[in-house]
Amino acid sequence: MILVNGRIVMEEYFDGHNKDATWQWNSAGKTLVSATTGIAQQEGLLNINTKVSDYLGNGWTSEPLDKEKLITPRHLLTMTSGLDDTPPAPCDNESSTPGCLLYRTTTGTRWAYHTGAYRQLQTVLARVSGLTLTQYTNQKIATRIGMQGLW
Repeated sequence: MILVNGRIVMEEYFDGHNKDATWQWNSAGKTLVSATTGIAQQEGLLNINTKVSDYLGNGWTSEPLDKEKLITPRHLLTMTSGLDDTPPAPCDNESSTPGCLLYRTTTGTRWAYHTGAYRQLQTVLARVSGLTLTQYTNQKIATRIGMQGLW
C-alpha cells in the first residue's frame, strides 16, 4: 500500500489475498503486544518497570532466581531480557516454556530478537486483564479501528 498525503494511491495483494482476507499478525503481533502493554499500563493494570515475576511468579524461566527477578516487561519489550535467543534443541527462538528460557547474559546489557521471551508479555497481559490476549487486543484496539487478524 502506498499513501500520498493520507490517500491510498496504490494497493496490491499477493498469493490469493485481498483487502477482506484475515491475515496472521505474525511479527506485527509484537506491535500489538507493545501497544496493548502501553494501554494496560495506562489503565493501571501493570507497570513495565516491575519485575515480570510479580505477574508470573517465580520460575517462569530457567535462570537463577536472582537473575530472573531483574527482568521487567520493559526488558521483554526492548528484547534486552538477557535470555538466550539461541537455546539448544529441542528449544528454539520461538519456545516460551521455562526450560527453554535460559540465562545468557545480564539483563539490559544485550539486545537479541527473541520471540519466546517476548511471548511472556502475552501471558502477563492475559493475567492482568483477566482476558485472553485476543480478547484484550480486540477490546482495546482491533474492534475500535476495524482491524481483523489472528495470532
